[in-house]
Amino acid sequence: MKNNLLFDFTIDKAAKTVYITREFAADLSLVWDAFTKPEILDQWVAPKPWASKTKFMDFRVGGRRFYAMVSPEGQERWSIQEYTSITPKTNFKMFNAFADKDENPELPGSDWDYTFSEQNGKTTVRITIYNESLARLEKMVEMGFKEGFTMSMSNLENLLTTISKK
Repeated sequence: MKNNLLFDFTIDKAAKTVYITREFAADLSLVWDAFTKPEILDQWVAPKPWASKTKFMDFRVGGRRFYAMVSPEGQERWSIQEYTSITPKTNFKMFNAFADKDENPELPGSDWDYTFSEQNGKTTVRITIYNESLARLEKMVEMGFKEGFTMSMSNLENLLTTISKK
């Protein structure tokens, strides 16, 4: 069964920015929780067969999430996120950087801006990812960011469908 939920993924190299818009057939509160609660994030954010492992997450302005994408062989790719702005159920912003296992960031990083809205039973998430350098944006693209993010969004859609049925 094919759904008609919007998914747009645009890379603007001149602006060093990725623009993502994704609709979900779920209420705003549930989608917000899926992006802001580690026990839900870890269920969908990694593209299969990888898994997400959050070491800690403090979702508040100035708080941080430190997590790894873990390969089936156990290889860990760490990232650290610092929350810079939060407007509950509407928007949050964070600075994201790759890191080592000891929380030392690999700079430059990127600024992520998430905006949430609900209309007619669908929640739309708009994500803008601004990279401090074109080299970092190109590294993301080379690492398969679009493919991985697309898989993660499908994971989230399936999880939301499962949760909504409960």
